[in-house]
Amino acid sequence: MEVSAFANSSPSRRLRFVVVLASALVAGCAVGPDFKRPDAPSASDYTAHPVSSTVATANVAGGEAQRFAKGSDIPGDWWTLFHSRSLNDLIDQSLANNHDLKAAQAALTVARENVLAQRGTYYPSVAASFSASRTKQSESISPTPNSNTFLYNLYTPQVSVSYVPDIFGLNRRTTESVQAQEQAVRFEMIAAQITLSTNVVAAAVQAGSLQAQIDATRELIDINMHMVKILREQLAKGYASGLDVAAQESQLEQTRATLPPLIKQLAQQRDLLAVLVGQLPNQAPDETFALSSLQLPQELPLSLPSALVAQRPDVLQAEANMHAASAQIGVAIANRLPNIVLSGNTGSTALAMDQLFKSGTGFWGLGADITAPIFQGGTLLHQERAAKAAYVQAAEQYRSTVLAAFQNVADTLTALDQDAEGLKAAAAAADAAKRTLDLSQRQLTAGYANYLSLLNAQQSYLQARINLVQAQANRYADTAALFQALGGGWWNRADLARDKNEK
Repeated sequence: MEVSAFANSSPSRRLRFVVVLASALVAGCAVGPDFKRPDAPSASDYTAHPVSSTVATANVAGGEAQRFAKGSDIPGDWWTLFHSRSLNDLIDQSLANNHDLKAAQAALTVARENVLAQRGTYYPSVAASFSASRTKQSESISPTPNSNTFLYNLYTPQVSVSYVPDIFGLNRRTTESVQAQEQAVRFEMIAAQITLSTNVVAAAVQAGSLQAQIDATRELIDINMHMVKILREQLAKGYASGLDVAAQESQLEQTRATLPPLIKQLAQQRDLLAVLVGQLPNQAPDETFALSSLQLPQELPLSLPSALVAQRPDVLQAEANMHAASAQIGVAIANRLPNIVLSGNTGSTALAMDQLFKSGTGFWGLGADITAPIFQGGTLLHQERAAKAAYVQAAEQYRSTVLAAFQNVADTLTALDQDAEGLKAAAAAADAAKRTLDLSQRQLTAGYANYLSLLNAQQSYLQARINLVQAQANRYADTAALFQALGGGWWNRADLARDKNEK
């Protein structure tokens, strides 16, 4: 079509021509590499010597045997497997009120809005303007209006349209990168939610452990006070020396001295629980957690190693970062290529408002601009090289994250196995220490044992009781850690599954 023929054609024909031209230009390919999701590791097990179940310890809270169900799915509310209403309520409060989690959710909203903003580059930009001016023209030159007036008003309303055809995929790669960044923020938020629920369980378990240690210490204090009373009576009758009484009183005060640090730690755990649920420390929950009130899950799901990389939010976040870096290579390459801008405008210009849009006052224009970088001092070249290096960096960080994820699961499985062994040994030691203490007390009262054996028995019993409580707490805490290590079952939570479908 000749230029004169195009200029004299109807507006509808001109519009069709512009649409066809834009479509042809948009059909170009997107430069840069197309991202391919990394393959999952080919490992069949997490540890060199897989464990299918753990040993049991009878008549001890948390002493049940645990079996690992390989390939089983993880519930989204895995903490309910502990069967503690108080714990469930705390986690519900934390998920609703924790400020760190709310900040992560707000960051996801920011990322989503940035994606929607970037998508606007796919569409033409349309702007309307109106200008009004009053001008005094020099009388020594020809006046501008055809009315030969030197003083006049000028009114110009117009609409301008511009469009950048995505010939080399600059907009597509930029949008791809922004979408990948949104996914990275999304998985960061999911990780924050899983970590929060695990921290609440760990804090509750630690609070229960400390309370049990405090109870054991107070029990031993009562035993020591009773022995002081007996020795003082024996001293009065000449059956014990002052040195024996002084030694027992020293033992009593040493045991009492271990109590304040435990009370301090318990108070700090309660403060932590308050903060985790979004409250001030003086608003700490009233619940008192006892390890005996928690039921140890006996059937533990164990995801297949090939599925772990699709479940762990930190791995998925690293993958999204890798995807964003890949798209940035295309952005850097596209910036080195020509860029085309299509533009058009139409409007009316008149000397009076009532003359606007009348015959003869209209104007229109179509244009196409193409620009290509020729010399930028090496800036664009080095930006492309930097983008490629950033992708290598993201890829290595992804591989490191995958290795750390497998290590995390392996460490937790080993910990659970050894926790069960440790609890069994600690329970046996506590029983033996209690029998030894009872015998030492009876023998000393009857005059058949020396006082040193009683002191040793008291110290051994206190340490055995504390070791037993800590061994119980380890089983609960490491069980929660396994659920976290396997991804926390976030894909089975309705809110996060809905969020996944909206991406």
